[in-house]
Amino acid sequence: MKVVVIGASGNLGTAAIRALTADGAAMVVGVARRAPSPPSNVHASVEWREADVSTDDLVPLMEGADAVVHLAWKFQPTHRPEETWATNAVGTRRVLEAVARAGVPALVCVSSVAAYSPAHHDDPVDETWETDGASAAAYCREKAYVERALDAFACNHPEVRLVRVRPAFVFQRSAASEQRRIFGGPLLRPSFLDRRRIPAVPVPAGLRFQAVHAGDVGRALAAAATTDVTGAFNLAGAGVIGREQIGELMDARTVEIPPNLMRHGLHSAWHARLAPVPGSLLDAVMQLPLMSTARAELELGWRPRHTAMEALEAVISGIPEKAGSDLPPLRP
Repeated sequence: MKVVVIGASGNLGTAAIRALTADGAAMVVGVARRAPSPPSNVHASVEWREADVSTDDLVPLMEGADAVVHLAWKFQPTHRPEETWATNAVGTRRVLEAVARAGVPALVCVSSVAAYSPAHHDDPVDETWETDGASAAAYCREKAYVERALDAFACNHPEVRLVRVRPAFVFQRSAASEQRRIFGGPLLRPSFLDRRRIPAVPVPAGLRFQAVHAGDVGRALAAAATTDVTGAFNLAGAGVIGREQIGELMDARTVEIPPNLMRHGLHSAWHARLAPVPGSLLDAVMQLPLMSTARAELELGWRPRHTAMEALEAVISGIPEKAGSDLPPLRP
């Protein structure tokens, strides 16, 4: 089976490749803006191709594929939304068009819990919850736009088996350095998250969220690419993370902060170019629904091997140690 993974060198891409090549059943073509060099040293069984989803001809990359797994996404630069839009919204539409033109029979596309509309309760929602975005943050808007693009694609191309997965926050140790850069920026040095040096952690009141290990998402992506299923699947590790869990994880006292105060502080820091994420992203985190993963368990046979706490622990412990990999996005 030939599977083309677009966005193969990032957090989710590396996990998907590990799962797809684990038993040697799939021949994988990894597509990335920056392929590893030399490619023989990293994922030797993968055929690497360089391409940008926003500009390059994607059809030749997909010809003869049994499935395409689309993971390419830019979170930064948040101060240049036209750049993230070109990759995330326009790029996804170009991937969909290429899948149809190349005659690929199956497409797996990664969405996100952030595509879901806000929820003001803690009852786990299933995949029928509305997907209008959790806040005005560009990340949420773009994820909601992709959901609409996938809806249109499903109507126009019923011959293509379409699967979309909506994971919670995705973590793994090898992505620790990348995620520190994306969410913390250059001012957040690795040593700042050394738990031995942190006496207290500010936590917005009412915070609760789910997390999932990248390895578990990779197994779900591989199953979706190779199993005759369609539709949306929620993915999350066991457990919910809140103030108590953060204190336990950081081995530090927690200080509850009013969410509006933290939001305004974060937004001011973002405008001053001191923080890489805007306050509207905190709005999203505070309003995200908790997800039920019953459908993935039933139809994909998926069970997470890591809890939400274990997934978050992987990245928190990896940041001060500058954990990463040889792939360009994940280099320390």
